Amino acid sequence: MSPAPDLVAEAECLSRARAGDTAAFDQLVAPHRRQLHAHCYRMLGSPFDADDALQEALLAAWRGLAGFESRSALGTWLYRIATHVCLRMISQRPRRMTSPDHGAPLQATADLGEPVTGPVWLEPLPDAEWIGNHEDPATTLQGRESVALAFVAALQHLPGTQRAVLLLREVLEYSAAEAAEMLGTSVASVNSALQRAQKTVKERAPSADVQALEAQGIDSLLQRFVSAWESRDVAALASLLAEDARFTMPPLPAWFSGRRFAIMFFAERVFQTPWRLQPLRANGQPGFACYMRHAGAERFTPGGVVLLRLRGGLIESIDSFIDPAVCRRFGMPDELLIC
Repeated sequence: MSPAPDLVAEAECLSRARAGDTAAFDQLVAPHRRQLHAHCYRMLGSPFDADDALQEALLAAWRGLAGFESRSALGTWLYRIATHVCLRMISQRPRRMTSPDHGAPLQATADLGEPVTGPVWLEPLPDAEWIGNHEDPATTLQGRESVALAFVAALQHLPGTQRAVLLLREVLEYSAAEAAEMLGTSVASVNSALQRAQKTVKERAPSADVQALEAQGIDSLLQRFVSAWESRDVAALASLLAEDARFTMPPLPAWFSGRRFAIMFFAERVFQTPWRLQPLRANGQPGFACYMRHAGAERFTPGGVVLLRLRGGLIESIDSFIDPAVCRRFGMPDELLIC
């Protein structure tokens, strides 16, 4: 039986890459690049850190291509390299945190604190960076759960090895033996690490409300959310929030827990200026690019990226990211003209 055409093409590409053909190497790794980046993001909690990790991993793969003996699939070899790069970065950098990790929620809006700068906050991943152009809907649904903001946040509470084991076993679906070989450890160690990781993530990550995201009412809810925000209608916004809703805004450390305090913040601070919202998606969740207009200004400027988490037809969490670098990541223009 002749080898499959794809395997023949990969072998030819591999041969050219080993001979120093960088274009062949790029062609070889192209099918894996997007998901390798998503893997690095899950490990590190930041698309910017994932950029660095992926670049380092691909450079290591290029340099080590002569040592790839094709005993495992190319993708497995690349994931092994990327995972070890991420483990090294985890050992050298502070873990990415969410607002509740930083401190207690506020019950007044006068002082929101000074921004906590540096690579310390969990950051969102645009859907366009992890969903392929021809992704199967079932695959996209499964992937959505694996990049949900709450899941990635829970991962950051795991030691690096537990983080890697959980992702290799449950997201990438490698066997315990394969994961052990990739990490240079034993099957028993992998199984033990997986059990501890599962326990921590279960305690910290709420169940994904996938049905709510797929329900017919989602579009209506999002339209009402935009209308309430842009018209600065406190009562309308309150009707969309769960009783235990929260609002966060890194890099500002302030955050509010409970509908009462979240609405107080909107009324006393957010709604003091006009806004325009444009839809976007990140981490498999609905969200918005938010633009604000300061007093006397003729244009709207970026105010942040907002992601929503839903539960039971209501908004459970409004996670706002006001770092300009995050806004640029989502392609937000520097200004919007007033229409």
